[in-house]
Amino acid sequence: MTPMIDVVFELIIFFVVTIKQEDLFTKLNANRPAPASSSSSSNESDTTVTIEIGARGDRNANGVIVYNRREVKRSELNANLKDVSRTSKKTPIIIKCAEDSPHKALVDVLDICYRNELYSVSIFTM
Repeated sequence: MTPMIDVVFELIIFFVVTIKQEDLFTKLNANRPAPASSSSSSNESDTTVTIEIGARGDRNANGVIVYNRREVKRSELNANLKDVSRTSKKTPIIIKCAEDSPHKALVDVLDICYRNELYSVSIFTM
């Protein structure tokens, strides 16, 4: 009986060691930017919009949104992004979130981008 239990444990160890882990990154639906080409048209604006999201000192659930190095309210951000979308709908938006920033602020910024048809959005953690 003991040799049979040993063989079963060895088989379990063998299968655990040789199992292929599923790569989760291949299943993510993320659009990656195409490589920049040297012959890109100069008609497109090379400006990028940077929005920073942080936590308030008083732990307000709404957080702080910084656009062009100044704190803005959501209505101001909507007006600014509406102007950006009138210029070019392909303008890249970079959202930088602090680790302690509230999730609601990020969702609000993403909603504002979506409402203004700005879909070229990248999110980074500061």
